[in-house]
Amino acid sequence: MNLSSGKIWPYAIGISTILVFSACIATIVVANTLPVEKSDTYMMGYHEADKKANDLIEAQISFDKEYKLENLSKPLSAENCELKYRVTDKQSNPVNNAEVVVVITRPNSHKYDQTLKNPTVENGVYSFSSVKLQTEGRWDIMAQIKVADNQRYYNFKADTRTKKVTEY
Repeated sequence: MNLSSGKIWPYAIGISTILVFSACIATIVVANTLPVEKSDTYMMGYHEADKKANDLIEAQISFDKEYKLENLSKPLSAENCELKYRVTDKQSNPVNNAEVVVVITRPNSHKYDQTLKNPTVENGVYSFSSVKLQTEGRWDIMAQIKVADNQRYYNFKADTRTKKVTEY
């Protein structure tokens, strides 16, 4: 075949098209095998959170006008961690009638999720003790606090390997 005759270009274009099409299919196949988890910042799927975004923000503002929430937890440990939250009203009086639900999850998988309910309550401090984490590393700690008609989500990221805690 003579390269100068111009007959090579249709073959090159055909082969290039097949390679691009094959790369697109390979990308789709590989992407479908990777674990993709839904966002659950508000302890619900992201579609539901998007629909309720304004209500969630208004509920947080309403909660913050009447109550103060503090995270008293020590740095995370995989063997034996304790999660503590203090709920007080704006006059610093302890609130002992809140409903507190905590979910501990990994940022990229729901395989190790733990839902904690029924904390011990003493003087406005809600404690979940003797929590064991299955593996070292990063964890998302998400709490839903309800007092009467007010509710708030309080989320933070922590790592068992460091003392750094980030609220989000």
